[in-house]
Amino acid sequence: MSPPSHSLMSSHKCMIKAYFFHSIITILCFLNTSSPSYGQEDKQYSTCNSSYTCGNIQNISFPFWGGDRPQECGLPQFELACEANQDPLIHIDGHNFRVLDINGDNQTMRIARNDLEDDICPDRLGNTSFNDPLLRYGPDFGILILFYACPFDIPSESKKFTFSCNNTGESSHGFYPDQSFISFWGPKYGSCERNVIVPVLLTAFKRFQDQGSTKILELLKQGFDVVYNKSVLCLACERSGGLCWSETDFAEPSCLCQDRTYSYNCGYRLLAQGNNRHISVKIAIGISSAGIGIILICYMIYWFVFKKSSATCLLLPKQRREHQNVEAFLRQYGSLAPKVYSYSDIRKMTNSLQEKLGQGGYGGVYKGNLNGRPVAVKILNSTKGNGEDFINEVASISRTSHVNIVTLLGFCFNGRERALIYEFMPNGSLDQHIYGEDSKLGWEKLYEIALGIARGLEYLHRGCNARILHFDIKPHNILLDEDFCPKISDFGLAKLCLQKESMISMLEARGTIGYIAPEVFSRNFGGVSHKSDVYSYGMMVLEMVGGRRNYSAERSHHSEIYFPRWAYQRLVTAEDLNIQCIKTKEDEEIAKKMILVGLWCIQTDPSQRPPMSKAIEMLEGNLEAIQFPPKPFICSPSRSEGSSMIPLGKPTKPFVYSSSSSTLDSTEHLVI
Repeated sequence: MSPPSHSLMSSHKCMIKAYFFHSIITILCFLNTSSPSYGQEDKQYSTCNSSYTCGNIQNISFPFWGGDRPQECGLPQFELACEANQDPLIHIDGHNFRVLDINGDNQTMRIARNDLEDDICPDRLGNTSFNDPLLRYGPDFGILILFYACPFDIPSESKKFTFSCNNTGESSHGFYPDQSFISFWGPKYGSCERNVIVPVLLTAFKRFQDQGSTKILELLKQGFDVVYNKSVLCLACERSGGLCWSETDFAEPSCLCQDRTYSYNCGYRLLAQGNNRHISVKIAIGISSAGIGIILICYMIYWFVFKKSSATCLLLPKQRREHQNVEAFLRQYGSLAPKVYSYSDIRKMTNSLQEKLGQGGYGGVYKGNLNGRPVAVKILNSTKGNGEDFINEVASISRTSHVNIVTLLGFCFNGRERALIYEFMPNGSLDQHIYGEDSKLGWEKLYEIALGIARGLEYLHRGCNARILHFDIKPHNILLDEDFCPKISDFGLAKLCLQKESMISMLEARGTIGYIAPEVFSRNFGGVSHKSDVYSYGMMVLEMVGGRRNYSAERSHHSEIYFPRWAYQRLVTAEDLNIQCIKTKEDEEIAKKMILVGLWCIQTDPSQRPPMSKAIEMLEGNLEAIQFPPKPFICSPSRSEGSSMIPLGKPTKPFVYSSSSSTLDSTEHLVI
C-alpha cells in the first residue's frame, strides 16, 4: 500500500487541530451559558431589545428608531417618521425617502424618493447623494439620468422617451436617453438646463426601458436597495449579548447590557458600582476568571503541541484564502514588500487608538508613533469587502515611489484585524482647505497642489511594468504634508493594467459619483482607461477653484448653481469670475488656467481628454497657449446641503458590466 500523500496527511492534521480548537470553543460556550445572569433586564434593555412597527413595516430593530421607539435605541441618522398605514419616511442628505421594506437579516432597506412619487417634475431638483459611511448601494443598482428644460425638438421616433414640465408656468421638454437615442442627443445634451441622477433597480429598469416615459414614475416608485452597515463595535456588542444604543449623539454607540451600559461589549472593564451589586456578579467574576484560566492553559497546550505553523487551520475557508493571498503577495515582493505588523503592534503605536484623525466608510484613521516617527494608521472595518481591496491597496502602493504618492510604511493582516500604516500628513486632506472664505491657501499654493497631483497621476499612468489606475481621485483622497505638498492616497479601488492595454474590463463601478467618469457606468461614452482618472482629476481641479466662488453675489441658494457650467459661460462671455481672494492679475490667470485645464479633462468623450502629461504641459505653460475647450456635457450634481458625491462602494456582484469584453458591454449596463 502506498503511503498517504503529503496533502492528505496535512489535511488530516489540520482537521485534528481544528477539532481541538473547536473543542475549546465548546467549553467556552458551556461556561458562558452556565454563568449566572447579571440580574433582570432593566426598562431600557427591555425596550431596545424588542422590535417595533412603523407605518406599514413590522419587526424593525436597531439601528432604526422613531415613532414609539426612543432615540437611544438606534443611531441618530436612522430616524423613521411613522404614520399609520403609510410607508415610513427617512431623511438622508437633504431628501425624504419612503421606506418600502427593511430586511434586518441582510441589513438592507428599499427606499424611494418621496418627491418623485407622483410627479417627475418636482419643484426642487436634486441628486440622490449618500455621504454617510454606514450607507452604500445594493447589488441590483443602476443609474437613471433625467434631463430637464432641453431647448430642442425631439425626433418623432424618440418622443416616447420625453416628458413635459410646467413648474415655472412655461412648458419645457425633458427626456431620459435610451441606447438608440445617443446618435441624436449626444451632441445636444449639454444645452439642457438641468439633469438629475436617480438610483433605480437595474432589473426593473431593464423591464421598463423600452416602454417610454409613461413608465418612469412606476420605475421610480419601486425605489432601490441600500445596505446599512453596523459598525464593528455594534457587531462585537451584539455577539456579547448586548444591544447597540446611542446614549448620546456621539458617532460610536455604547453597548447596553442586562446589568448596565459598557463602552464596547458586555463585561468590558467590569467594575463594581458600590455595595448594591448583586452577589451573582461576584459569582460571575469567579466563573469567568476560572474560564479564562482554562482558556490560557488550553491555548498554551495547543501552541506548544501544534506550533505556530498550524494557525491557518483555525481560519474559516474564506479567511484562509485571504491569508494565502497575503502570503503570495509577500513571496512575490520579497524584501520590497512593506513590513508586516501584528495587531498588538498597532495598538502600541496608536496608544490603544487614542487619537482619531478621521472616519470614512472603510473605518477610522488614528495618529500613531513608529520608532519616533509620526504615522497615520488606517484601521479597516472587518465588514468591508472580502480582503481583496486591502491586498489591492497594499499591492498597488507598494509599486510606487514618488514625491506625490503617499508612502506605505507597513500593514497588519490578522484575520478580521486589518490596518495600513502611512506616513503622517500634518495638514490633513485637501477637502479641508478649499472651501469657503476661511481657506488660508493662496492661489499660487493651490496651483502647486494641482500641479503636484497631476505629476503623481502621470507617474501612476506611465508606470514601469504596469499602469495603475486610481479610480477614486477626489479632494478627500489628497493628503498634504507640512509644506502642503500633495500626496495621492487611498488605493483601495485602484486597478493594475499592462502598459499595452488601452482599455480595461471591469466587474464593478469604482469611484464617487460627482468625480466618476461617464464611461465607467455607460459604454455609450467609451471604454474605461487612464482617461477615467483624467476626468476625476478635472472635476477635482474645478472643485478647488469653485470652492472659492462668491456664490452670494449671484444667488442666495448657491446649491442651485453648478460651477463647471457657470465657469464655462463666464469664460465664453469674458465676464469677471467673481471668485473670492483673487487680488492680482496673477491670481486671476491661475484661476482661469485651472478652469481651462479642468474643462478639458472633463470632456464627455474620453478621446478628447488630454493625458496627464498634456495636462501638466498646459498647467506649466502660458494661459494664452491653452485652446478653449468644447462645452462638455456635465452631470450637474445639485448640492442639497453639502457634498453631492454619491459613494458607490463596492457591489457584491457585477451589476452593469460584462467581464467577457475588454470594454464595457452595452447590453449589460444601464443606459444613461
